[in-house]
Amino acid sequence: MITGIQGIRFRRAAAVVVTTGAVLATGALTAAPAQAAVATPTITAPGGFLMNSANGSTLFSKAPNTRRLTASTTKIMTAKVVLSQANVNLDTKVTIKKAYSDYIVSKGASSARLIVGDKVTVRQLLYGMMLPSGCDAAMALADKFGTGTTVAARTKSFIAKMNSTARSLGMTNTHFDSFDGISNGSNYSTPKDLTLLARSAMKSGAFKAVVKTKSYTAKTVTKTGASRNTTWTNTNTLLGWNGTLGIKTGSGTDSKYCLVFAATKNGESVMGAVMTASSAANRTTDVKKLINYGYAKIS
Repeated sequence: MITGIQGIRFRRAAAVVVTTGAVLATGALTAAPAQAAVATPTITAPGGFLMNSANGSTLFSKAPNTRRLTASTTKIMTAKVVLSQANVNLDTKVTIKKAYSDYIVSKGASSARLIVGDKVTVRQLLYGMMLPSGCDAAMALADKFGTGTTVAARTKSFIAKMNSTARSLGMTNTHFDSFDGISNGSNYSTPKDLTLLARSAMKSGAFKAVVKTKSYTAKTVTKTGASRNTTWTNTNTLLGWNGTLGIKTGSGTDSKYCLVFAATKNGESVMGAVMTASSAANRTTDVKKLINYGYAKIS
């Protein structure tokens, strides 16, 4: 029989052993497994960038500041400049001129199928420019919101506004020499700069409404006073996938395949750009990788 001080010590030691055993049995002292590291994706495009939309922090970059041809992603800036005009009225009608038709024919450019003499609203022109990537719609907007006495002068002054806006957004490796991305020798940007542009443009409710639309039918007034319906389908086939909200595709012989994108899921928002992908399929795969990586990184 154990008594006195020895008994007290024994009982205390036994209690510690029992308590420790109970804790180990319940796993209360077992360390929680560390969260698995998110593997940085590999993309095939030579240039790519991804940011956290909420705070602007960089999540991924690959040659983020290397200047590359922008193709039709240029039209994001065209829309940005239009929507930044003071007291812009999106229901203002614009008459389609022969100069716009002549332009797309001479360039072999993508078209919104606008017909000379039709009256089209600014809002409809934005859809015609951003969904089917209509260069005729882009020219109509540049002509409408530029200044000067001729189409050439007005579109030139509009392009100057595009460059001024780029500077104000800190797009230090960007220059535009066209309103639609058909380069005249000096139309370039970078994945990081295009992402900065996207973040700014997506603050506009009107812009967001346009770029997230898969299909849009415009009812326009013909030169005879009749009405015409034209349906445009968005070239961005990623819309709706995993929270994708836009923004703009681009492609060309020299520029290859580009895509500026934005996506939101479960309160997590990312945006970015890939440039000079070798094919549309590779461009899509790259963007999917970046969106998934972005969600995992900020969750």
